[in-house]
Amino acid sequence: MHIVSILLGIIILLNIVFAVVVIFRERRDATSSWAWLLVLFFIPLLGFLLYLLFGQNLSRYHMFQWEDRKKLGIETLLSKQLEQIRNDTFEFRSETERDNKQLIYMHLINNDAVLTKDNHVDLFIDGNKKFDKLLEDIENAKDHIHLQYYILKNDQLGNRLIKALTKKAQQGIKVRVLYDDLGSRGLRSSFFAELRAAEGEVEEFFPSKLRWINLRLNYRNHRKLVIIDGQIGYVGGFNVGDEYLGLDPKFGYWRDTHLRIQGPAVYAIQTRFILDWNQATHKRNISYLQEHFPKPVIKGDSSLQIVTSGPDSEWEQIKNGYIKMISTAKKTIRIQTPYFIPDASVLDALKIACLSGVDVNIMIPNKPDHPFVYWATMSYIGEMLSSGARVYIYENGFIHAKTIIVDHEISSVGTANIDVRSFKLNFEVNAFIYDTKIAQKLDEFFQNDIALSRELSLEAYHQRPRLIRFKESISRLLSPIL
Repeated sequence: MHIVSILLGIIILLNIVFAVVVIFRERRDATSSWAWLLVLFFIPLLGFLLYLLFGQNLSRYHMFQWEDRKKLGIETLLSKQLEQIRNDTFEFRSETERDNKQLIYMHLINNDAVLTKDNHVDLFIDGNKKFDKLLEDIENAKDHIHLQYYILKNDQLGNRLIKALTKKAQQGIKVRVLYDDLGSRGLRSSFFAELRAAEGEVEEFFPSKLRWINLRLNYRNHRKLVIIDGQIGYVGGFNVGDEYLGLDPKFGYWRDTHLRIQGPAVYAIQTRFILDWNQATHKRNISYLQEHFPKPVIKGDSSLQIVTSGPDSEWEQIKNGYIKMISTAKKTIRIQTPYFIPDASVLDALKIACLSGVDVNIMIPNKPDHPFVYWATMSYIGEMLSSGARVYIYENGFIHAKTIIVDHEISSVGTANIDVRSFKLNFEVNAFIYDTKIAQKLDEFFQNDIALSRELSLEAYHQRPRLIRFKESISRLLSPIL
């Protein structure tokens, strides 16, 4: 018993030391500090191991180098747009752009997100159609293919994609593939053997030093980007795997939203890929060559900004963009997200919108792919119902779309969920679109999805079993670190 007491005392002392040195030294926000303190004190030692896996902060050093901005003219264009908006001399193409000049300005000054005009945007909500078009674009590539996904699987779709890329590499097209080491865990080097043999290049983002285990569960590259010949850019929610084609019985039909963009916005998507690639490779850097940034051959009428965020950034830029959109809403807010775990600022903004008479609609899945995250989501959904929001549970499979539409005028589509992980811990990318036609089309999709959903009432929510309430309460406590 004496030895047990000594060991217990050592464990308690170690937990105190860990809490003081590790938590407070990193000056994380109070909410996540308390969440980690609960883990450390209620799960001694194991809690510290969990912290090592999930909780360490990423030092905010400059991971991504921008030395060639001047060469590309980005710095000059940024300065010009900022000055013109300040002086009220900026040439807005529409009232939608003018009405949202503060949002545009915020993305410019905090994220170097140039407002691009004359873009043509195609919307995809079905994985089969999206990948059929992507494979067609790959087949027609003439110079280069840059492809980046969080999840890339060795399955039917993954093999179709790699086969198509290998064929183009054999034709002399420059092919580069970047994937996240954790999101694509299980991929073996042999999966890319033929592509590499054809001079295709493959890199991992934040790879593990251990062969089978990646201990860095945070700070993952959650972006999904494809750039073809500098003329076509893809961004959105679909990863590469058979489930995204609706072939996984667990999830059924997979409902997502993805953009295919032609126009000057592709420059921003290309720049983002080059930055991510050069950070990952350290040896085969991509130069900012003219062939990567050709003059657009397709002219459209959509204006948008490509906005990125990540744990290396000072600002939670995509989250701030969401808040600004929500705060300017006068009539409607439509949100589709697989995970709804907002921080206090987003939750308050949505509540205020509800209490101000704005019609707030939120659509979430009917099944969890991560149980703790799902239960935490339901706890926040209860607050939104109490504030007057309408909540829809998508029943036609699994909804993975990350979409916000405000007043049928502006929208945001990309990779960022409504959760702390997307706001702070992952590298994300979203398109903020200032085009009423796109917003109205996305709203039309939303209305069609309502027909495939059931509305959750506040009364029904209050009737959920006690066990579910308990799970929600525990998950809610841990929500800042999920």
